[in-house]
Amino acid sequence: MTGDPQARLAALGPIPAVVPVVTISDGVDAVSLARALCRGGLDLIEVVLRTPSALEAIERIAAEVPEARVGAGTVTSPEQVSAAQRAGATFLVLPGSPGGLVDAALASGVAVLPAASTVTEMMALADRGFRTLKFFPAEAVGGVRLLSAVGAPLPELRFCPTGGVTPENAADYLALPNVPFVGGSWVCPADALRDGDWARVEALATEAASLSSGA
Repeated sequence: MTGDPQARLAALGPIPAVVPVVTISDGVDAVSLARALCRGGLDLIEVVLRTPSALEAIERIAAEVPEARVGAGTVTSPEQVSAAQRAGATFLVLPGSPGGLVDAALASGVAVLPAASTVTEMMALADRGFRTLKFFPAEAVGGVRLLSAVGAPLPELRFCPTGGVTPENAADYLALPNVPFVGGSWVCPADALRDGDWARVEALATEAASLSSGA
C-alpha cells in the first residue's frame, strides 16, 4: 500500500458520518455486535484497546464478519501497532501523535488516524502528509468552536472529533466543512452490549447512519 497517509485512508472506501467507537468487555459477543452495526449501516468499526478482550474481538470480527471494516483505537505504543495489525485491524486510531508512535503506525502499512488537539500538533501532522486527523478530546478542548476557528488557517485539514460527541451535538460537528465524520460510542451502550441487545444497537446505528456531513 502507498506510503501516503491520505491515500491509505481513501483506500478504506467510503466512511459513514459516524464511526462507532466500541469498548469490548469480557463476555461481549463481538461478532454479533459487528453484525448489528453493519445491518444498521455502520460498517467501519473502531475497537479500542482498553480491555483485555479487544485484540481477540478485532481478530474475530476480521475473520467472521467480512462485511465489516474493523480497526484498533486507543493505540498508544509500537507494540500495540504490531498486535493490532496481527489481529487483522485495517486501520489504527491514535489518541495523540508522539513521533515514535506515528512512525510505527505508518510503518504498519495500514490506514492511520493520529490525534491532535492544538494547532501546533495539527500543523506538525500536516507536515508529515496527514490531511485527516482525529480531534481529541473534542468537547474538552474547544469542540465545534475550535474546529470552526482552525478551518481558515488550515483549510486543507479534515477532522474526526471524538470525546464528548453525542447524538445531541453530532450534527453540529458534521455541519462544519472540515468534519467529514465523527467518532461516537453512543451507538454501542454498555448495557446493550452486556445484555446482547443487538436490536437496540442496530436501531441506534441506523439512526446514526442517517446523519450526513457537510464536508
